[in-house]
Amino acid sequence: MSPDEAARSALLLIDLQNDFIHPRGAYARGGVASPHIAALPNRLRPLADKVSAAGGWLVSTHFTLVPGRNGDPFISPHLRELRPFLRPGDFAPGSFGHQLVEDLGEADLQVEKIAYSAFYMTRLEWVLNRAGIQHLWVAGIVTNGGVASTVRDAHVRDFRISLISDGCAAFDASTHITNIDALRSVASVLTCAEAMQAFGET
Repeated sequence: MSPDEAARSALLLIDLQNDFIHPRGAYARGGVASPHIAALPNRLRPLADKVSAAGGWLVSTHFTLVPGRNGDPFISPHLRELRPFLRPGDFAPGSFGHQLVEDLGEADLQVEKIAYSAFYMTRLEWVLNRAGIQHLWVAGIVTNGGVASTVRDAHVRDFRISLISDGCAAFDASTHITNIDALRSVASVLTCAEAMQAFGET
């Protein structure tokens, strides 16, 4: 990869937030956890460092529960049924739980999102275009939710997509594998090690 190609590339970290992953986050409080998800930050940090050193961008998306009157968050009926433990303050803008997990360092660009796709009613496409980013290297959670929806929306917007198979996770391994295979029609699929090698060639 040339320096110019690296500068047009971004590691897109989808929803790797404290409320999803940290032991003091909302999901841990609700008893919802996955070792596959918990392992992602340490696995992805070397790649994040490599991307930055090569001149690429780090872009993080942050699932957000927008506070309404009296701080009560707007929660979709689907999510309220699926995660009844969510309460005011969870995934709130500026909160600890909303932040990218510390193990991944600082992102160059951060985008709040309110649905599975990071493109739905957000400024993601605008900031990617302003930064000159054309190639997205996608990692994060969950494979069958935010990752799959964002990858498909990126595809119809003509971004080049490299999906990092072991840099994504779902709450069970079979769901993860099924969705990675389903995305091969719209993305190149590679491992963290292969992505690091690509950025190491700048």
